Amino acid sequence: MVAVSILLLTKNGASDLEKLLPAIHRQRQVDRYELIAVDSASTDGTVPLLRRFGASVLEIPSQEFHHSRTRNLAAMQARGNILVFLSQDAIPTSDFWLSRLMSGFSDPKVGAVYGRQLPRSHSKSERQDTFDMVYGPKRIVKDPAHRNGLGYRFYHFSDVNAAIRRDVWESTRFPEDLKVFEDLGIAKLILDRGWKIVYEPDAAVIHSHQHSTVSLFKRYFDIGYTLKKLHIWDTPGTKKTMLRDSWRMLKRKINPSRERGQQDVGAGIQQHMAKSFGLFLGINQALLPLALKRHLSAYRVFG
Repeated sequence: MVAVSILLLTKNGASDLEKLLPAIHRQRQVDRYELIAVDSASTDGTVPLLRRFGASVLEIPSQEFHHSRTRNLAAMQARGNILVFLSQDAIPTSDFWLSRLMSGFSDPKVGAVYGRQLPRSHSKSERQDTFDMVYGPKRIVKDPAHRNGLGYRFYHFSDVNAAIRRDVWESTRFPEDLKVFEDLGIAKLILDRGWKIVYEPDAAVIHSHQHSTVSLFKRYFDIGYTLKKLHIWDTPGTKKTMLRDSWRMLKRKINPSRERGQQDVGAGIQQHMAKSFGLFLGINQALLPLALKRHLSAYRVFG
C-alpha cells in the first residue's frame, strides 16, 4: 500500500532536481510514498537522475505537454490516497515539509492542501511583494460554508506545492479546457462541490521566477481572462479585495522599506501598473479583436 504519491512534471530540470530529490528523500514522519514523474523529452540527464532516486518515469513528446492534461496523466499513474503535486524547481525548506502538507487532511472534509512559497534570495521586489501578499505566515481554512472575507484569495491555489485527495481529484480532475492556471480551475471545482481547502504555511518551498515587465503584463492578461472564464471575477468580494490589496502593494512600492531603499522604486511601480492593466484587459478581453488577444496572451490561450 502507498499512502502518498509525489508527482513531478519535468523537462531539463536536472540542476534543480539535484537539490529537490535529496530533499524529498530526507522527509520525516511520512511513510509509504512513491515518486512519479512525467518527463517531456529532457536532454540533460533528468530521466536517469529521477530513476536513480527511485522514481517511476513516464516519457512523453514535448509537444504533448499540457498543464491540465499532463497533470491528470501523472495522477492516473499514482497508487496513493493523497496526490502531491510539486514543481521540479520547488525546493522544500525543511525535512517536515511533506508531513506538514499532510497534516491538513486530518479533517475529513478537507479536499486539498497547498503550502507556502518563498521567493529565491535574488528575487526582485515584485516577486517578494506578491509572495508576501498571497503566501503569508497565517494558516487559512477555506470553507465553502463561510468565506471569511477572503475575496479573490478564496479560490487561490497553487499546484507548485499542493496535495489533493485521490477521490477528490477523480471527481474533479484538472479542467482540460484550460491551457494554464489549471490549479485555479481545480480549486474552484473542489470548493464549489463543498470540500475545504487548507493553506498550510509550514509546508514551505523555495520557488520563484524572474519576470520582465512585458511578461508580467501578458501573464496577468491571462489571469484576468481565466478569472472571467471561471466566473470568479463576479463572486462576492473579489473586486473589492483585489483593489484593496493592489492599493496596498502600490503604497509599499512608493514607500519602500529602509532595507530595500529607493533603488528599484521606479521599476516596481512600472511592473505593478503593467500587471494591473494586463488584468483589466484580460477581464474585458471579449471587447478585443482576436488577433490582438493572441498577441497579448502569454500562454496562447486563444490559439
